[in-house]
Amino acid sequence: MLLSEETPELKRTKSATSTGPSDEKSPDGSFQDKEAAILDDELEVASTDEVDSKIIERPEDVAVQIISAQDDPSMPVFTFRTVFLGVGLSAFGAVLSTIYTFKPQNATVSQLFVLIIAYVLGTAMASIIPSKGYWRYLNPGPFNIKEHTAIVIMSSTASTVAIAMEIIAALDLFYDTRLNPAVAIFQIFSSQMLGYGIAGILRNLLVYPTYAFYPTYISVVNLLQSLHFGGVLNHKRRRFFWIAFAGIFLWEWIPQYPFPLLTAISIVCLIDNGRHTFVRNLFGAGSSNEGIGLFSFSTSWTLITQGNPLVWPLQTQINSFLGMAIGYLVLTLVYYKNAFNARDLKFMSTSLFASDGTVYNQSAILTPENTLDHSKLAAIGLPRYTATYIVSQMCYNFSLGAALVHVTLWHWKDLRRAFGGFKFMRSTQDIDDPHYREMQKYREVPQWWYLLLLLASLGVGIGCSYTTPEPLLPWWSIILFTVISFIVAVCLGFITATTGFNISIKYAIQVMAAFIHPGKPISVMYVNLYGNSTAFQTLYMLQDLKLGQYTKLPPRATFAAQMAGSILGSIFNYTMMKSIVTNNREVLLDPVGTRVWSGWIIQQYNSASVAMGALGTELFTMGKPYWLVPFAIFLGLFIPIPFWLVHKFSRPGSVINKVAAYINTPILMLYIGWLPYSVNGQWWSCVIIGFASQWWARKYRPRWFKSRNYLLSAALDGGSQVILFILSFAVFGASGSAVDFPNWWGNPANLSVDRCKST
Repeated sequence: MLLSEETPELKRTKSATSTGPSDEKSPDGSFQDKEAAILDDELEVASTDEVDSKIIERPEDVAVQIISAQDDPSMPVFTFRTVFLGVGLSAFGAVLSTIYTFKPQNATVSQLFVLIIAYVLGTAMASIIPSKGYWRYLNPGPFNIKEHTAIVIMSSTASTVAIAMEIIAALDLFYDTRLNPAVAIFQIFSSQMLGYGIAGILRNLLVYPTYAFYPTYISVVNLLQSLHFGGVLNHKRRRFFWIAFAGIFLWEWIPQYPFPLLTAISIVCLIDNGRHTFVRNLFGAGSSNEGIGLFSFSTSWTLITQGNPLVWPLQTQINSFLGMAIGYLVLTLVYYKNAFNARDLKFMSTSLFASDGTVYNQSAILTPENTLDHSKLAAIGLPRYTATYIVSQMCYNFSLGAALVHVTLWHWKDLRRAFGGFKFMRSTQDIDDPHYREMQKYREVPQWWYLLLLLASLGVGIGCSYTTPEPLLPWWSIILFTVISFIVAVCLGFITATTGFNISIKYAIQVMAAFIHPGKPISVMYVNLYGNSTAFQTLYMLQDLKLGQYTKLPPRATFAAQMAGSILGSIFNYTMMKSIVTNNREVLLDPVGTRVWSGWIIQQYNSASVAMGALGTELFTMGKPYWLVPFAIFLGLFIPIPFWLVHKFSRPGSVINKVAAYINTPILMLYIGWLPYSVNGQWWSCVIIGFASQWWARKYRPRWFKSRNYLLSAALDGGSQVILFILSFAVFGASGSAVDFPNWWGNPANLSVDRCKST
């Protein structure tokens, strides 16, 4: 997204600058309702008349026009409720997100999910626990927005699956290498804290300013304020939320369990009924690695929400749709024109294959020390990727190269303002943002805290890498890739903060590692902890810091909540992963998996570690089969330049000038290779919902858009995640045994769920 060169004028109502009346204790010692005490006529959203019909023109304006900047600094934050619910939901979220890692659907535990659970339990505790006398220490009054935010940050931090956990699972599954539990937990924690340290240093650039508005978090903040602020409108919003929540809760179990055909409805597939491979490859979408889902529609919000159609800015969505449209053509042509000898292998898979199409026996080419044995390789031959997976890896690398140049060209002034004269080392900045100004009353977290955390985590990570007979990764490599992560996080952070889109760098990092650690697959895979995980965690921590700013949670409380969530998440990520891997080992090793369990995420790390680590020279150097994969990073550097030049030198306001500014090349390139994974039945539903929300409703129903759109997203996410959690343990096998629904036309026995593939 292009930022305006002029500083946006930020207007605030009386309520936006008011901190509200200070709280007083009642005669029995309990606190009065802090939020209800703020007068309705001071609220920015107290009545329907105050939701104006002005159309939101710029994406970042939602942070000012939809999110209120009001604050009451006297609200208690770390109460008994905060600690009790924060710890409990952190454990719950970490377990659930680990389960989803081993599912064929690319589902996650959203903040909205834990937010809803926290609200129900928090308000229940406020109602049930007495508040008089000494009880006031357990119940200081009504459950407030700052307690709620601290719980959400703690539990969502724990619920973010650590890449370190996925790497440790890959070591267990594919290399029979099992780390000491304490070492594994410390390794997970240190990799997360590296990202947190970098995130703190980048606050002045990617948290405080208005342009860093993080679109996917608007619905979270909108819901928090609707639940806790008073006023007639917020009462109506709460009612709307719970109706939508109940509706999706009652619906979502139908496509997920008895009628899975509804997760991917394709007229073409229904007519073909699994007879033709071409139809399956192009139109299939219902089962894992079935097809790329052209004209396939889903009614399952669990799948649809992966495209964020209600919250991503229209520009982000249009760029992603354009990328997928090109992807349908590119992926189909690559396969059927037999590029990379594609027709010898499956259409879609992330596994490594032998020349005869069977799964490649990687252990047969490695020494006992897990390094390449050239004599064995000569006898067995090189492994192969599916052509669609090769295209996908290239597009990820195109996207990374494009991101580095895109951010430099379009956001140079912001970069210079933040880093010039080491301004980023200051804890406070002169930034014209209403939310940031309201936060000035609280003690900030000094930059040296984050620097100390960064260095300490680096030391722990280096120590953990030397606990095996052969170091998992040498110390100098850990430092090198941490530095690379810092640089990449700046560029990717800009894209996430302004578009809501996250760009993966795992392929690029593994390519670099392949040339730095040739012939060492474990080292190449372990580099992900510092090159990939660190950047990934940085982006998530930045978003939580922004959430704290939106809800006026004191910075040091945000710091403590994130630290606590990371510690709890590390423990439960590891313990749950060990249970799943032990009980479902054969299924997770299978390239396709089942509808219930799949190791596709873990298999990607293993495939890359063998192909790029052990065989980097044989596969990825110039003239070798897949040399274009690493070279794509270099080519990606040039992709944004023509669009920037056209915008700069064309007539301002002309069609070509606007189009050049509208194209976001990192997103466009990534989505060309987005489809060769898992299930793809949801994207055409995302197109319809995205245009209905971010174009039609925003333009023609601005009052509804401001009042209900982001709340609807929160309700649908929350309701679908709650029912999916129940189904996971009740019938999908998360508790140890699956209960299959009887087969019928909508749940076929001999066809994929969309009736496009014969099984």
